[in-house]
Amino acid sequence: MLRSFLLLRHLTTTTTTKDDYFSAIHHMTNTVRRDHFMERTLNKLRIPIDSDLVFRVLRASSSSSTESLRFFNWARTRTRHPTSLETEELVKTLARSKKYESMWKILDSMKTHHALTLPESTLCFIIQEYGKHALIDQAVELFNRAPNTFNCFQSVQVYNALLFSLCETKLFHGAYALVRRLIRKGMAPNKMTYSILVNAWCSNGKMKEAQLFLEEMSEKGFNPPVRGRDLLVEGLLHAGYIEGAKDMVRMMVKENCVPEVSTFNALLEAICKSGEVEFCIALYWEATGLGLCPDINTYKVLIPAVSKIGRMDDAFRLLHNSIEDGHRPFPSLYAPIVKGMCRKGQFDDAFCFFGEMKVKGHPPNRPVYTMLITMAGREGRFVEAANYLIEMTEVGLVPISRCFDFVTDGLKNCGKHDLAKRIEQIEVSLEG
Repeated sequence: MLRSFLLLRHLTTTTTTKDDYFSAIHHMTNTVRRDHFMERTLNKLRIPIDSDLVFRVLRASSSSSTESLRFFNWARTRTRHPTSLETEELVKTLARSKKYESMWKILDSMKTHHALTLPESTLCFIIQEYGKHALIDQAVELFNRAPNTFNCFQSVQVYNALLFSLCETKLFHGAYALVRRLIRKGMAPNKMTYSILVNAWCSNGKMKEAQLFLEEMSEKGFNPPVRGRDLLVEGLLHAGYIEGAKDMVRMMVKENCVPEVSTFNALLEAICKSGEVEFCIALYWEATGLGLCPDINTYKVLIPAVSKIGRMDDAFRLLHNSIEDGHRPFPSLYAPIVKGMCRKGQFDDAFCFFGEMKVKGHPPNRPVYTMLITMAGREGRFVEAANYLIEMTEVGLVPISRCFDFVTDGLKNCGKHDLAKRIEQIEVSLEG
């Protein structure tokens, strides 16, 4: 009770710092989501209400649609004019939870009393949500009403939203007809248009239809922004047909052709998750030999996966390749290598490599230090763990309490009482 009173007292003061501001948002969010008498409790919190605060609370409460609507109505009584920012967030929350009647009441009210219009992004979101909930008639109706009712041009993005809804309900003939209508209107399909259709066909085992569609578009002069086979590979990955995607990429490599780097990265990520890291390593070397230029995301996928299975030589080669490509190593790249070396018992090499990365790469962050302290402590190297803990505090990072307890107990057990006492003093000084 005392704690609640102190928190309430803290919140009723003017929020002058960023921490106070976000603390107020967090407290209001908990009130919205859990308090049955929400309005009464909110009235007791003398917090200035603005559109940014309302938006943040609505976004954090997006899983509670009814409560979000109550909070929005309460906030309207505290502010003169709600903006499109919080209105759009509430509309999206209501659409996700299928509260369409309340959603349209809010939109009509905002249009009538505050002259707020429905932006294209929110219109597309509602059309897609109709499709996810198998309400295709409502999606088509909203698409047709967009120019007159909402003064929203039927752009390629709006067409893509309806295309997504048609594919979600497996109305592929309608989807194909919509693409033809898009072309007749003088607009060109973009990558998203192709991806939506190809992904949907591949997800339903209609690989041939996807290929024919891409060929037809190419014959009409509407070539996709990326190569057709890349779209097919992405469609197979999206549908979970990893073996099919692997076969297609193998075929491309045999023909001395490589996919786009974004497609290649998606393939590597899917295969690594399935546990076939060796295949990814071999594919990487083959593809780079044929002229593929990997980007930083390629290394972000491969280096942790290779380090995890103990292929440290390959991990180092990949890291050096990334450095040669102009990428300065950052913690999520070199931390898996350090951890992999520690797992293999190569602690001296790991410590030396870590020291090198502190100079050549981005500074290590708190999770990297925590991992290194933990790995060193598990091996009984408590002096090294203590040194890294001290170093961590010197660069302004606060270790977690478990690290202090872990290192202190280990030092005492191995007779390093002076160093253990110093670690305890550091912990006390950090706690204030």
